[in-house]
Amino acid sequence: MRDVDGCGQCGTSNQKVIECDVIFRGTLLVLNTASALRPRCVGYDDLHHAGMNPLWSELCANAGVSMDEARGALFGRYLDLLTEANARMNLTRITDRSAAELNHVADALTLLPLIPKGTAKLIDVGSGGGVPGIPLAIALPETTVTLVEATKKKAAFLRDACRELGLTNVIVVDERAEDTGAVGSMLRDAFDVATVRAVATMPWLVEWCLPLVRKGGKLLCMKGPKVMDELPEAKYALKQCNGGQPIIHPVTLPGTENRLIVEIEKLGRTDARYPRKATLAKGKPLS
Repeated sequence: MRDVDGCGQCGTSNQKVIECDVIFRGTLLVLNTASALRPRCVGYDDLHHAGMNPLWSELCANAGVSMDEARGALFGRYLDLLTEANARMNLTRITDRSAAELNHVADALTLLPLIPKGTAKLIDVGSGGGVPGIPLAIALPETTVTLVEATKKKAAFLRDACRELGLTNVIVVDERAEDTGAVGSMLRDAFDVATVRAVATMPWLVEWCLPLVRKGGKLLCMKGPKVMDELPEAKYALKQCNGGQPIIHPVTLPGTENRLIVEIEKLGRTDARYPRKATLAKGKPLS
């Protein structure tokens, strides 16, 4: 591992680069769809909130996903439901509508280029208020999306929101991630993609999520620059859970900085000992 003064990929300073253990890929940019060869960021002040958000449209177009007014309306209605429920329970710290359009919907859509199209199966672990799972379910109606949320009140909100939005491609599971992926669970080795945002450090995410993914599938972790310090700590978990070499995708969104997506391929079946039950793990990550 070596220190560098700055990372040209993600713009962070004093970044830890884990040699031979991490691959950096090109930045996932918001593209000007009129000229796909000219990447640019849409100005934050240019976003409008009535009807179709141009940033959502560009992110979908960049990933080859169709976007229409009906889907734009569903994104907006989801944010309405999230805001209403947030007054009764702690679902999100983001209450400003502009920030929610950016940090909930647009942020979720940055995953689209990394998700296989068609009838894929995706699981969102620790879904909370539904990000990124619900926006992805709206954008990819042919994809079956499973939302895992252990807190009963939050899981109830997810069910109510999906019913209100008419999302028939979503299933909600109200249990802990380590139980969802345990040996004997129908959800173990069942998914093409697992997604996770703002849940835990990388050793925990690898142990909880990789058992859910089939061989050849992938784990997508939405993280900040601190992940570069977490990845060396996750090497043992990656080995035990049969995860491949992490690939780092820096993400550029207007009004945000230092966002990264960590992509990990599932190389084979995970050892039956993992994930450990909470009573066995006792708050200690694999190391």
